[in-house]
Parts: sequence; structure tokens; C-alpha cells
Amino acid sequence: MKAAIISLTENGRKLSALIAEKAVFTETERYCFHSHSDEDSQSFDSLSGLVSGIFRKYDALVFVCACGIAVRAAAPHLCSKTTDPAVIVTDDCGKFVIPVLSGHIGGANALAERLAGLIGAQAVITTATDTGGRFSPDSFAAANGLIITDMAAAKAVAVAVLDGEKAGFASDYEYTGLPDDLSLSADCRTGLYVGCGNKTPFPVTLKLVPKNIVLGIGCRRGTPSGTIERAVMSALSSAGIAPERVTAAATIDLKADEQGLLGFCEKYGMKLTVYTAQELMSVRGEFTSSDYVKSVTGTDNVCERSAVRLSGGELVLRKTALDGVTAAAAEIPLTLDFERKML
Repeated sequence: MKAAIISLTENGRKLSALIAEKAVFTETERYCFHSHSDEDSQSFDSLSGLVSGIFRKYDALVFVCACGIAVRAAAPHLCSKTTDPAVIVTDDCGKFVIPVLSGHIGGANALAERLAGLIGAQAVITTATDTGGRFSPDSFAAANGLIITDMAAAKAVAVAVLDGEKAGFASDYEYTGLPDDLSLSADCRTGLYVGCGNKTPFPVTLKLVPKNIVLGIGCRRGTPSGTIERAVMSALSSAGIAPERVTAAATIDLKADEQGLLGFCEKYGMKLTVYTAQELMSVRGEFTSSDYVKSVTGTDNVCERSAVRLSGGELVLRKTALDGVTAAAAEIPLTLDFERKML
């Protein structure tokens, strides 16, 4: 998680520095009002201008100021609870930490609790499922890397749980810690299905899709990002894999500076991991071998081997070639944990 810490006063500046020092579990950048800044922060003159420029660049915005100031600064940029960053407010005396937006999906509740523990403050959590100690489909999905496909169904499940009604659960993946609010019975009115199939085991079914696909990509030198994008999307489509499931990409170290590949990964927010030919050749499994590729790169296959190496799992899409680009995909092994937290 990458967080921006924004302060307005001298007390706020000191508290922002303390948070940045102690919050080692997240990458932080500090923004301080120009009259109360220091050499380790970036200064600003206009809060609205600052927030406008950085709102979509961070996973979380931590405001050290009055709650009303933070709300007014963030309000013009709000879009959806599925895409907005976590917005958290703490007073500049460090007494309270309040998650204001994206408490579950964005992780604001979990981050607020962690920050409160660091600075000796009280976390003020107001979401009904948390205050009542009930199961939250939003929090479960966020903590386990699952894509919520229907927010209306997610709300229906949450409401049912809050009303004391059992929600059903079905999964194509292993799981641990099933909470009392969920049932394996098919007789439930609402429920969750975790998987990539078209199952609807309950009258109201919330389908949660794992975001656990790793791409392996190879390409000719100088291939434009648009060409790589078309080839990858075509390969995913042919395998019935939703692009939203992709979480990372890998290739050989010879392509570490390939601008088209880097541009493609940046566009889709994917980290690119590179491996040496020796590291790729050490990956066990059956791969589509090419003597030509080996003569050029030192490994008989780049895309399949790099996908498996990074994922630690098995191929779900074998080598597919188009316009000088090769793509493969592997699935990261997944065990759902109902007790897992975002941070």
C-alpha cells in the first residue's frame, strides 16, 4: 500500500513525521502546508490543488487535520467505493484516527486501526459489520484479493448478515476459518460463490473472482506497448481469462528495459518482475520449448517459465504468439482465509 500523509499545522507536521517513521508496513510520502514543512516532506500552498493532483496516485490518503477539511478536499474526486482510495483523518493531537471512505474495499478501517496502535490513538470505526462484529463481504474480498462483481449482491449479503440471517458460501478454492455468519447449506437466500465459473448456487449470489493471474511475456526488441497489449488481451480472451484477474507480469532480464513492455505494465498497474535465463531454466514443468529462443535468450521458453516462476502455480494459458509477442499465464495458488486482514 502507498499512502500520502497530508498535514496543515506544526503539530500535524510532527505527527505526520511520526506516522511515516513508524508505519513500516506501507510506503509513505508526506505533504506539509508550506508554513509548516520540513526537508523530508513536499510543501504545498493549496490543499484542494494538492488533493486534485494526487487523489488517484495513492492507495490511501491520511489527513492530519479536522475531519470537515478532509471531507471537503476529497469530495470533488469521489467516484466509487470500488475504486476510491482509502481516506483517513486524524486530529493533529493524535487522539483519534477515523476511516472516512473506503473502509472495507480500500482498507481504511484496517489502516486506521494500525495507525491508531502506532501513535497511541483511538480508532473510530463506524461501519455496521465491524461495530457489530459481523462478517463483511467487502472486507473478506479485499483481504483475499477477490474481485467483487456485483455491489448490489454484496450489499444484499451484508444486510442479510446484519439482520441475523445466515448467508451461504460456496467456493472452488480451499478455505479456512468459515465464520458463524456463513453456512455451507444451499438453502440460504443470499450467499457468496468464489470462483471463475458461472455458478449461481443461491437466489442472490455474490460472485467473487480471484485476482491471482500472473502473465509471462516475451517480445521482439522495440515492440510497441499497443502491440503487446493487443497480443496479451487476445491471448487472455482465447483462454476465457478476465483481464481484471491479472495481478503481475514477468519476463527475462534481457527485457528489463523494454519500453513497450514497461509501458504496457504501467498502463495496467502491474509490477514487472524479471528473471535470468538460468533462473527460468531451473523452473520445473513441461514447457513449449524453442531452440531458437534458447539460442537468443539462453532459455527455451520465456513466457511460460516466467509466469510459473513468479506465480508459484500452474499454467492456465500456454504460450500464445501474435505479432512478435508471446504470452502465457499462470494462477497463483489460493487458500481463502476468513481471518485475513488487509494490512
